[in-house]
Parts: sequence; structure tokens; C-alpha cells
Amino acid sequence: MARTRTLDPVQVLHDAPLAPLTTFRLGGPASRLVVAGCDDDVISVVREADEARVPLLVIGGGSNLVIGDKGFAGTALRIATTGFRLEGTRLDVAAGEVWSDVVARTVEAGLAGIECLAGIPGSAGATPIQNVGAYGQEVSSTIREVVAYDRAERRTVVLTAAECDFSYRHSRFKAHPDRYVVLRVRFELEDAGGLSAPIKYAETARALGVEPGDRVPAATARETVLELRAGKGMVLDAEDHDTWSAGSFFTNPILGEREYRAFLEKAAARLGDDVSPPAWDLGDGLTKTSAAWLIDKAGFTKGYGTGPARISTKHTLALTNRGGATTEDLLALAREVVAGVERAFGVTLVNEPVTVNAEI
Repeated sequence: MARTRTLDPVQVLHDAPLAPLTTFRLGGPASRLVVAGCDDDVISVVREADEARVPLLVIGGGSNLVIGDKGFAGTALRIATTGFRLEGTRLDVAAGEVWSDVVARTVEAGLAGIECLAGIPGSAGATPIQNVGAYGQEVSSTIREVVAYDRAERRTVVLTAAECDFSYRHSRFKAHPDRYVVLRVRFELEDAGGLSAPIKYAETARALGVEPGDRVPAATARETVLELRAGKGMVLDAEDHDTWSAGSFFTNPILGEREYRAFLEKAAARLGDDVSPPAWDLGDGLTKTSAAWLIDKAGFTKGYGTGPARISTKHTLALTNRGGATTEDLLALAREVVAGVERAFGVTLVNEPVTVNAEI
């Protein structure tokens, strides 16, 4: 049983279960868990761990995290900071704020720019790390600055959007996972008179009954995205095991010219010449294709699996815990999917969630 000690406002637990802090509900305990409610406490815990050379695991909403069954031998830091300050179109939000609530509040304020990121689980501080995106929007398009603690320089830094090195599901923070701890994120949103940003994603436009590039009321865009996500099991619901996941488990592959040609040849050989795989031209000889399509066409359909870890019944891109799964059950399924897609199409899928003491 976890032992608890409270140092107001920091809560410290030993031999603490981590599974309840993740949306997968998987993973073993941490030697020590600290819950910090303000930036100064976050920095203090990080410095303490670094000075003692104790391994540190930073946890926000736990929606993009796969923790091994043996847990984490070190200090797990749960960031529970709060703060939401809106001045005109500029938003300053604490890393520990619930992201879906942040989106709702900006829409209520009549501002545009992140309304199509509604329903994404996790904390605000995690969004720049992964350059979170969905339904035609990415946080990188609205982030102005990120305030972070730099563990290498032992000081708080403010990084501009350009300095964050954003790319598809990637950033400076993800490239250097042990260097930065995000404290606050600052956004520049748009006042479009209550309207959304131009709708970019074809599926969203169809659901809204508009053309790509059109604007709709921001609240309508948010509600529509929530409905689309819920239909795919991508909105958290404790009663729905399809949401006991990390959302999209794999990123959409980006292929160079030679890789793309080889992929098309394999797709034609497997499915016929009349099949056209999803493709988005990114320029510079790069093409993005759909991980969900690859998984499905490789034979891993919705609901695939017989054990406690299976593919979602609503979306092939989500791996789920049906209750009673272990992390190893999940990893075994992930390895099976990766190997199957590689055999079928010569494309190697890359996992989106961060793994801790776990390997795919």
C-alpha cells in the first residue's frame, strides 16, 4: 500500500501506483511520486532529483504514456499546476491545466485557433511536446512561447515558437526528453467574431456541411469534433474500454520518394492496381499516408485480438486495455501490428505514446 506524506502544497507518496495516472490504466508503481501544484514546487522537485541523480519521470494527464509493468525506479513528478489567463487574444495557461477544458474556455470566449483540438485528453503542458494536432489543426500554429525549466542550464527559459522546432508530432522538447520540463504555454489566438479558424480537414468539413476553407461558429466546430472523436472512441469515458487507450497509437508515416514508390508497389500487389492508398503531398518529395489505413489493410481490423489488449472496436489506430491487461499484453499487440504492416507494405510504424521501461 502506498504511504502518503503531505508537504503543503506538495504531496509525496512512496511505492505509488502509476496506472491510475494514465489513460491506459497500465504500469507498475513508482518508488516515489510527488504531486506539485505550482511552478516553484515543480522546479524544486526536478532540481532535487537532478542533484541526487535520481531518475525522474514527469507526468501530466497520462494520456500519451505507456509505463512498463515493473514501474519506475525513481521519482515520478505529477504536474498539477493551475492557471488560465486570457488577455485579448493572448492566452497563458499552466502546464497542469486539463487541455479539453482549455479549449472549451477559449471557445466560450469567442476565440479561434484550437477549437478543432477539442476532446484531446491530457494536460496543456504536453501539447507542445508532441505538437498535438487533429482535424486540421496543430498547437504549433497558435503557440507563441513556451516557458520551461531547462535541466541542463538549471534555469527557467522562454522559448519562442520558432525555437521549439515544431514538426509533425515532434518538437525540441520531444527531441530532448530529459532536458526540458514545460511549465506554461502561451498562445496567440484569433478573434474572428465568434467564428472558427478556416476548416481544413475534409472529414470535419463534410460533417459541418461546408467546404474546406469556410468558417463556422467556433462552438459548432468544437461540438462537431467532439462528436467525431466520440464516434471513434477518442473521448475519455470510464465506462467505454475503447477509450482506455492513448488515442492514436501510431503516427501517420511520412515517406520519401523511393519509400513511397515501393509502398505503392506493395499496395498494388496486395490489394490490386485500382486501390489508391490515402496520400498527402507534403512537398520536398515527402508523402504522408494513413497509419489507420495501413493497419486495417494489413488485416488488423476494428476489435482485433483475443486477449485483454485489443484494437479498438471503433478505430484501428487505437490500441486498448479491455480491463485486466498488462503493459506486456499491450506491447505484444503493438509488436504484432508493427510486424504485420511491415510485411504487408514495407512501412515501419512509429509509436506515438512515450514508453517508460517498455519496448515495442
